[in-house]
Amino acid sequence: MPPSSTNSPERQGLLLVISGPSGVGKSTVVDALRGRRPFGFSVSATTRAARPGEADGEHYHFVTDDEFDRLVDRGELLEWATYGGHRYGTPRRPVAEALARGEDLILDIENVGALQVKEALPEAVLVFVLPPSRRELEARLRGRGDTDEAAIERRLAVADDQIDEARRRYDWLVTNDDLDSVMTQIDRILEATERTS
Repeated sequence: MPPSSTNSPERQGLLLVISGPSGVGKSTVVDALRGRRPFGFSVSATTRAARPGEADGEHYHFVTDDEFDRLVDRGELLEWATYGGHRYGTPRRPVAEALARGEDLILDIENVGALQVKEALPEAVLVFVLPPSRRELEARLRGRGDTDEAAIERRLAVADDQIDEARRRYDWLVTNDDLDSVMTQIDRILEATERTS
């Protein structure tokens, strides 16, 4: 039986961390998981500006560079990293409070942050979403139509490094052939996690 999110104080919540290279479909995977199970979602802090349609406190906590520095200095971030010239981080307190209430949480973060989470909370379950092949990942990136050739090559090089690291350091790897397949794989991971917890 997969973990439930009954708010029982006897049960510590599950922290599920989902990572994967750009273009692999991890946001779709996270959305599908949240649609099927009562996972909470941690709202990250970021130094980037809000995009049209994004609301502060709902999509991100939008903060200045100075405010982000203070969060780091005070140890208020569970993890943080820099991407695309902006910093992103997971506030520590909401995660700790939700887990203590027995709520399950899901984080959609990159390798750097995921490994910081694992160091801080060894019970966190790290799942890396793989593409069916490098060729398929390249096709997905090109299919977006919003990325130039140099950026695609950079993303593929980063993906190679991320996948290599994930094979060595993540708890589980799942292949995103299609959404039903990846959901089945993650269901099995959650069942195995429940049996051993």
